[in-house]
Amino acid sequence: MLSKLISEFLGTFFLVMTVIGSGIMGENLSQGNDAIALLANTIATGAILFVIIRSFSTISGAHFNPVVSLIMLLEGKIKLRETILFTLTQIIAGLVAVVIIHIIFQLDVYQISNKDRAGLPFLFSEIVATFGLLCCILFVSKFSPENVAMTVALFISAGYWFTSSTSFANPAVTIARIFTDTFTGISPDSVVYFIPAQIIGALIALFIFRISINEK
Repeated sequence: MLSKLISEFLGTFFLVMTVIGSGIMGENLSQGNDAIALLANTIATGAILFVIIRSFSTISGAHFNPVVSLIMLLEGKIKLRETILFTLTQIIAGLVAVVIIHIIFQLDVYQISNKDRAGLPFLFSEIVATFGLLCCILFVSKFSPENVAMTVALFISAGYWFTSSTSFANPAVTIARIFTDTFTGISPDSVVYFIPAQIIGALIALFIFRISINEK
């Protein structure tokens, strides 16, 4: 179990470090051009997803995301105790990553984001983004498991651009981003929309997956 928790910690840590850090770097270098900053953020996030999934998938399954762990629980792939420990580890790793990235960029360690992402468009964006992510994981894991890392990396990279929320699709990452008032931050009030939407999207994906598999 310890090796699995270390795997989940490291993967989530580097994911959050990359999401927030590349956002800060992109914003610093783009001179106010949000499109360039988002492009930098997208490329870095896609790259780190591929790396961490390939690195840790044979140890813990490379969840790095509480809704992925939830769906694996419902699929009977992991037990409840493991799901709880994974989720806590993912959240803690994300918070540690925020502290480290703020130190790296010489920012105040403790921050609360003021970036408003509340509203129905963001809610629907997160439902769609998380639905798509879990569809990728469930279907590709079953039929082409060697391609999961690339599929997830590409889907999330695309999701940055076809959703108004920029495709968080991860409660642990969402919680971490509360504590950075930078390019990728999210206000606490907005999280009320994001996390329920992510859970809904994941459950819809599981429902569709089970229907599809039963049909086959």
